[in-house]
Amino acid sequence: MVKMDIIKTVMDILYKLDCDIKHLLVMLLVNLTQLDLGIESLLQHGDEKMRGLYIMKLVRSFCASSSENQGDLFDHVASILVNISKKEVGRKFLLDPKRGLLKQIIRQFDSASPLRKKGVSGTIRNCCFEAENQLQDLLLISEFLWPALLLPVAGNKIYSEQDTAKMPLELRSALSIEREAVTDPEIRVQALDAIYLLALQEGGRRALWSVNGTRILQVGYEDEENAQVMEAYERVGSLLIEEGGASEDSTQAS
Repeated sequence: MVKMDIIKTVMDILYKLDCDIKHLLVMLLVNLTQLDLGIESLLQHGDEKMRGLYIMKLVRSFCASSSENQGDLFDHVASILVNISKKEVGRKFLLDPKRGLLKQIIRQFDSASPLRKKGVSGTIRNCCFEAENQLQDLLLISEFLWPALLLPVAGNKIYSEQDTAKMPLELRSALSIEREAVTDPEIRVQALDAIYLLALQEGGRRALWSVNGTRILQVGYEDEENAQVMEAYERVGSLLIEEGGASEDSTQAS
């Protein structure tokens, strides 16, 4: 079906004013982008002039539709974004700072929709696989990135002023009041995976330390009961301890 240019047909119909099957068409795109050829087609990878137009339109609709009263017609775009970010070409496109797509997507993490929240979380996690080469592009949106990664794993305790003193306003405000914990363990694992991928880079570790992220991980781990999530915490913790020790040894040697 992809070879028959069905994605172009779907997109053309989707954005007609009188289209009344938008939700079904978006779900069809979810299925099509489970294939490599579907991802390339949606990204318009072979068309230099039109490249990325479809994705930009979908992201714009995704971010706008959450506030509409007629139902969330584009909520499944979250799953499309997860699919395309599984491929390097998709991640690089979303991380392009000139387009600013990931910044728009991350802001949807605050949605009450579990589908949106999980899709955004999965997309961030996938994009962090590019941290080795595009760390600065990720850290450019730190204002939105760290809350999306750290709040899901912060537990629901109210943090002390001492804990939050060095945190940016977005984290400090959220952690200083009562809040609902993120109950979906998959989202917590995705967030911890992303933090791990960032922390593999020295600049990522510095950024994590600068927002007192290690304290958030410590408090969150103390309250965690899910074995899979605990394992993800421990993987990040082991990396930070190992790299911290290596850094200390290097300082002493010099």
